Order: sequence, then structure tokens, then C-alpha cells
Amino acid sequence: MKRSRGIAIFFICGFALAAAQNPAAYYVQSFREGPTQITEDKFEAKLDPQNANYKERIQDERGNDRYVLTIDPLRPQGDTEITSWEVKLQDLHHAIYRNILTATPNGSSELKDTLGWLNPSRFSPIPPKARRIIKVDDFYVVLQVKAYHFTPPDSPYLDSMTVDVDVTNTDPRGAAH
Repeated sequence: MKRSRGIAIFFICGFALAAAQNPAAYYVQSFREGPTQITEDKFEAKLDPQNANYKERIQDERGNDRYVLTIDPLRPQGDTEITSWEVKLQDLHHAIYRNILTATPNGSSELKDTLGWLNPSRFSPIPPKARRIIKVDDFYVVLQVKAYHFTPPDSPYLDSMTVDVDVTNTDPRGAAH
């Protein structure tokens, strides 16, 4: 009996460890639904107050610049310190929309429209290191915060964040979806 209890505890600890190492994934489909695919790419954005903005051009399947992905700092009004970063994607052919990573054209404060908000605060509706998957047209943008640091540690002010970005034509959620 003790052995089976020990094995059960081992498996429970293993599942808890796996959950801690593989944070939840959040999925949303952009309001943009079309046939456009992209040239697949992966990149890492290392952000800090001196390099607070990041910009990457994303090409369509023919190799033409089609989208611009930006990561910009967010600061409380009137403050110079960074509390989070925001990822946006703009279609160069349809610049009327400032950000097509949202589920609604004008965005909102609902969870489905905030996957691009990289907020590591303990009050954030999305865990900081959660995998964020956004389907846009016929491709996917996958965002994952790999690391972040507050200075001082108990403050809301960030001094760095590392974000992995993957743009792919294949559904990253796996064959089950």
C-alpha cells in the first residue's frame, strides 16, 4: 500500500512540475479572416528601458513585406518607468487597423483582445509566461514571454523582458484542433 501511495505522489508531483514548466496556452482568432499566409520566421525580442521598442517586418508567402510587428512599452500616465509591453501587428496593405492581433476591429479590455499585452503583474488576467496564440488571416502569431525582471524586485517597474515570437502557417496547437 505504501508503495502505491508513493507512486501516486510521484505522479502528482510530476504533473505539477510539468504544469509549472509548461504554462497555459491562450488562443484567439483575429477579426481578420483571409487567405494570406506568411514566410515563417522565429525571433527573440530582448527589451529593456534603453531598447524599449522592437520592430520586425513579416513577409507574405511570396517574400514581400506585408506586416509590421511592433513591441512597445506601456507606462502609467505621466511616468517614465515601464510596467508592461504591448505587441501589435499592422497590415501594410490595410493600414486603417492599427492592430490586427485583436478579436474585434477596435480592440477592447476583454481577455480575447488582450493577448498582445505582456503584463507580468500578479494582477494580470493572463499568466506572464503563458503561450499566446493568435490566428490572423491564414497564419498564426505565437508569443511567449521567456523572462522578465522588476527593479526593485517588489516594484511594478520592469527593467527587462525577453519575448519569443513565432509566425507560422501551421496551427501550433497540434493536430487535435
